[in-house]
Amino acid sequence: MSDPLIAASRAAANGLFAQSTRMRVLSENIANAETTGKTAGSDPYQRKTISFQSITDDMDGIDMVQVDNVDRDNAPFRTEYMPGHPAADGKGFVKLPNVDMLVELADMREASRSYTANTQVIKQVREIVSMTLDLLRPNS
Repeated sequence: MSDPLIAASRAAANGLFAQSTRMRVLSENIANAETTGKTAGSDPYQRKTISFQSITDDMDGIDMVQVDNVDRDNAPFRTEYMPGHPAADGKGFVKLPNVDMLVELADMREASRSYTANTQVIKQVREIVSMTLDLLRPNS
């Protein structure tokens, strides 16, 4: 088993990676919230989802998070009547992405807070290690 502080840093680093991946997926959803298909009746951008899983590091015996899957949301597309739009079907309806901006922004806030919390863990570990090294130095 390695040092508990190193193990804490590794767990937090995995959390940083997971949350940064989550933010990338959310930013793609937000950026494409109005992206329609190019031709009549074609499907628009389909919202992406991300899931995580817990893994156990056998060497340290710690549980960490990792990205399990980035997938597509199968929720139905919104439709809007826009007869002049290039993606409008025969009845004048255009399929719009299944992205709900309020959901994406709330999820982004949660991801940001989780990222910040993991950053704080790493910062605290560095501070504790630094304090420990200071204590071990001979007085001058």
